[in-house]
Amino acid sequence: MDPFLQAAIEEARAGLAEGGIPIGSVLVLGDKIIGRGHNRRVQKGSAILHAEMDCLENAGRLTANDYRQSTLYSTLSPCDMCSGTALLYGIPRIVIGENRTFQGPEEYVRSRGVELTLVDDPTCVELMKQFIAAHPELWNEDIGK
Repeated sequence: MDPFLQAAIEEARAGLAEGGIPIGSVLVLGDKIIGRGHNRRVQKGSAILHAEMDCLENAGRLTANDYRQSTLYSTLSPCDMCSGTALLYGIPRIVIGENRTFQGPEEYVRSRGVELTLVDDPTCVELMKQFIAAHPELWNEDIGK
């Protein structure tokens, strides 16, 4: 397995262990993780701390050139907010663990020139299926339903 996707899965599991939603993300520049995070909406009482947002926040301020050379990994297809942030900062590649349980605006992101790679990882799928079955209200809150 890709070690960067594995790191995102570790983040997802950390979020679940904290009582949150099991979605994880890492930002990679070259061959190094420069940011990592997981969905912390529940833990922080936040409206916006999806995994990708937490990851980018934890990466800190970066140059435009750094963003243009990086890859964002997420265990789940990024939502409109997280996809928009990736577009805003010019992140050219996003690796998605799975999009069976939720699919963000992938076609739009592709139309803006971002390379999307869908792994369809069974671990990512199972984490979300189990969580959604156990906590449907929390999941619907997270995706704005």
